[in-house]
Amino acid sequence: MTKYNESFRDNISTVDETGKRVWVFPKIPSGKFYQKRKIASYVLLTFLIAAPFIKINENQFLLFNIIDRKFSIFGFPFWPQDFYLFVISMLIGVIFVALFTVAFGRIFCGWICPQTIFMEMVFRRIEFWIEGDRGAQIRLNKQKWDAEKIRKKSLKWLLFFVISFMIANVFLAYIIGSDELLELMIQGPANNGSTLIALLIFTAVFYFVYAWFREQVCIIACPYGRLQGVLLDNKSMIVAYDHVRGEKEKGRAKFNKSEDRNLTGKGDCIDCKLCVAVCPTGIDIRNGTQLECINCTACIDECDAIMEKVNLPKGLIRYASEDEIIKKEKFIITARMKGYAAVLAILCGILVGLLFLRSNLDVSILRLPGQLFQHKGNKISNVYTFKLVNKTHEDKKNISFKLIEPVGEIKLVGKPTISVQKEGMSQGTLFVEIVPELLEADKTKITIGVFENEKLIETQNTNFLGPRVFK
Repeated sequence: MTKYNESFRDNISTVDETGKRVWVFPKIPSGKFYQKRKIASYVLLTFLIAAPFIKINENQFLLFNIIDRKFSIFGFPFWPQDFYLFVISMLIGVIFVALFTVAFGRIFCGWICPQTIFMEMVFRRIEFWIEGDRGAQIRLNKQKWDAEKIRKKSLKWLLFFVISFMIANVFLAYIIGSDELLELMIQGPANNGSTLIALLIFTAVFYFVYAWFREQVCIIACPYGRLQGVLLDNKSMIVAYDHVRGEKEKGRAKFNKSEDRNLTGKGDCIDCKLCVAVCPTGIDIRNGTQLECINCTACIDECDAIMEKVNLPKGLIRYASEDEIIKKEKFIITARMKGYAAVLAILCGILVGLLFLRSNLDVSILRLPGQLFQHKGNKISNVYTFKLVNKTHEDKKNISFKLIEPVGEIKLVGKPTISVQKEGMSQGTLFVEIVPELLEADKTKITIGVFENEKLIETQNTNFLGPRVFK
């Protein structure tokens, strides 16, 4: 097998030796994988745009309201009190991505990541529509600023800005909520100057990313590409060049229809470099696994089309592991994959269990700091503060407290019952009174029940202070 110069790993494909940006002009992709990616991308785009406007039990399907500390994932509301559930959800996402990386490489980046989907299936397609294929774009870029170039560039940048503005609105719907966003739209920008400024900032960020920074996000900004070196091994299925077949004894060579490459010892790679031309990050997949590769499969489609034209077997570039290429071993589920899968299953089980056990009314009852017990007639009294958080979209009415253990009395300061509005909070003060004979020591554990319309919905344990000598 031919030994390669590994110096290409000392720098990234989009920056030259002087540190200057190498602009990538990819060829228009086509083929069966590209068609599948288009279907997957447009389904995910539809979901991404629709998710903040979908409601389940009046909960936004996806909401990440950092300002008000309200989150909703798949219709399940999360409050600051549920932060542990949010952390578990994020851990599940990380383990899920890690598992798929170990098994199938950077497939998330090429098929699921919003950055890739917007870049390749929206902005890049607009660019192809206005400026043409790779060759036309290169010529236009070198062309002087005449009427044609000004017209095409202006139209492209205008459409990029409009789409970036639309993405910013969707992004804002995830942050502040779709209902709030629609209300702001009805009121108009004149009445919401600060929101308009925030929206324009988001628009500028998205425009910068998709009009200029582009694939640099995947190569420089995103750390996921560097994680491949830790997660991948020789058994991971990745977009790989079959160097055994492509190089053979004498390496690559231009196609000559009058020769038999099996007899000459030349590899099946005809060195057309179309796999490089079609790559959205500008790499040569024939150099092996690289952090810039996002597993978009564009090189697979292009190589298969060339192999078909020169009457050679397809699959010179394909989904394969290094062991499959060298040792002809089939894909197997390794111990590492089983380990990640087990951790993922355990975390999913924990999350589901905690979701079912979670109460819709979060209750917190605490003794008032710095206050000792008081004598009230023949009883000992402690003062407590309570906080009730209603996580649902329904008002909670007729909330009351009763002492379950030991026997005693609870007196609310104010009304005898409490109402908590939907997604609202109520707090106040209560007194717990117990006769000294029922106290076990100077600190006794008590259980307070929270009732809604005389139905027990939650219990809280806390401490009750009393005198050291009771009798």
